Amino acid sequence: MILYKLFTNNIGNLIEKNKYDIMKKNYHLNKKLQNCERNQPMKANIYDFDGTIYDGDSSVDFFIFCFKKKKSICRCFPKMFWYLILYALSIKTKTEMKEVFFSFLKYFDKTEELVDEFWDKNYYKIKKWYLENNSKNDIIISASPNFLLSKICKKMKIKELIATDVDIKTGKFNTLNCYADEKVKRLFIKYPNIEIQEMYTDSTSDLPLINLSVSGYIVKKDKIIKYEAYRPSLINKIKHLFIKPKFIRFLMIGIINMIILILFTFLFSNIDKKLSFVIGYITNLFISYILHSYLTFNNKLSIDKFISFFIANIPNFVINLVCLYIFIDIFYLYKLVSYIIAFIIGLPITYILLNTFTFKKRG
Repeated sequence: MILYKLFTNNIGNLIEKNKYDIMKKNYHLNKKLQNCERNQPMKANIYDFDGTIYDGDSSVDFFIFCFKKKKSICRCFPKMFWYLILYALSIKTKTEMKEVFFSFLKYFDKTEELVDEFWDKNYYKIKKWYLENNSKNDIIISASPNFLLSKICKKMKIKELIATDVDIKTGKFNTLNCYADEKVKRLFIKYPNIEIQEMYTDSTSDLPLINLSVSGYIVKKDKIIKYEAYRPSLINKIKHLFIKPKFIRFLMIGIINMIILILFTFLFSNIDKKLSFVIGYITNLFISYILHSYLTFNNKLSIDKFISFFIANIPNFVINLVCLYIFIDIFYLYKLVSYIIAFIIGLPITYILLNTFTFKKRG
């Protein structure tokens, strides 16, 4: 009897041990499978929002919508304009500038209801081609605020959204503006094993994401163009060259230079006007080179750069001299008006030459 009990107990212990070993093996096997799944690349299509799947700029549209509701937010305009100038001069960052833009939110109490109402009225601006082709694996990544896009993404049943985290009550930014390289950084922090299948955007500022995708596409209205086949129109080329903070800085320095030149010319008005212009222009050239090097193009001073700068300014010098001759000597216009006309004509040509010849970034 004792032997029987010992035998049955041992058998029972062996069965229990085997059960435990099997469970342990299954547990470790499941863990390995889970780790393998985690290490598998997540395949997804990435979409920019504004201008890509939404026809327009949602942030600007939302501001206009809010302005119609409450005209008193116009009190924000002076600070917005001032920060836009500071951003153009590289004194303030894009994040700081946009934070001031969204400061109008503090004048509203029920902003979430306002966002719902905005999308009820603007849902029609979501492009049809996207609504017909979207999938559960899509990721929307945008510089627009999260509080604004999360509502529309939920409505479109899009689960994955990366956007700028903006406080809905104050307009304060909790993260950097989700733009260009910041998009790549934020994407890989959230999805370290992501494999971008297709990237859709309306802007070449998303080139870092396009370069990481299997296929990249540029969206212009409802036209989808493969990135390799995309050729920007002349208007887009002009926009890309001139509508940027660098050109605004160039314009401001140009105005300073024009004022100095006019003052210099008027101070020496007792001598020949063309000679006084030449002396003033050459003197102003040194000031202009220093200002443009440090403020517009962020370059160090050098003899080679100055010679290149001098050569690039020769066409502008000739244009100014010819314009002054035509407008003062032939049409007898007032000297100040003649200088302003000459400045307007010569400015874009000088900017293109400096941007593509003197201060062109190598490599």
